Amino acid sequence: MRLYQHPLSSNCRRVMLAAIHMGTPLELAEVDLLHADDRRRLTELNPNSKIPVLDDGGFLLWESCAVMQYLAERTLGQTLYPDDICVRADINRWMLWSCQHFAPAVSIFVWEKIWKRVIGVGDPDPVELARGATELAQYAEVLDDHLSGRQWVVGKGLTLADFALAAPLMYTGPAALPLGDYVHLQAWYARVRELDAWKQTEPVWPAL
Repeated sequence: MRLYQHPLSSNCRRVMLAAIHMGTPLELAEVDLLHADDRRRLTELNPNSKIPVLDDGGFLLWESCAVMQYLAERTLGQTLYPDDICVRADINRWMLWSCQHFAPAVSIFVWEKIWKRVIGVGDPDPVELARGATELAQYAEVLDDHLSGRQWVVGKGLTLADFALAAPLMYTGPAALPLGDYVHLQAWYARVRELDAWKQTEPVWPAL
C-alpha cells in the first residue's frame, strides 16, 4: 500500500501514527503541495487535492480518518480499533469530532502562524487569531473535561481516537497554540508524545 503524504501535515501524521503503532507497512510518497506538478498529480488521485491518499492496489482512499479505519481493518491483531460495536462508535465519534471541530480550530493558528510565513503572504491577522482562540478554547475545554480521570480518550487503552485528536497538536510549538491551561489535555498529550509512533513521526520544521 502506498500513502501519498507530507510530514508537516497533521492529517497525514495521524495515519502514520496508526500505521506505525499497528506495524502496518506502507510505501510513502511525499507530495510537495507548493509544487504545481505535485498538486496536479494529487488532484488526479483526490479531486479535493488534499493529502493523505492511500492507494491499495488501485483502490484510492482519501480522508485521513477513513484511511486509519481501513488500515486497522487490514491489520490482523491490532488493538486500536476493537471489534465491539459500541467501542467503535465511541472511537468514530471522537475521530469525527476531531475533524469537524478540534482540528479546524487549530488550523486557524496553523495558517496564521506557519503557512502564511512559509508562502510569504503576510503577517498573522490579530482578528483571525482572536477568532481561533475563541474556537479552540471552546473545544479544548470539551476535550479537557472528557479526559479528567482518563488515561486515554476511549476506554482504558490507546485507540485510533487518540491519534486522530493528538495529531493536530503537533503544531503546539510552531503555531503557539494557547493550550497550556488545560491540565488533563496536557497530561494526555504528554502520554501520546512518549509513544514510539509519535517519536518516529516528529517532523523537521522549516525556519519561520
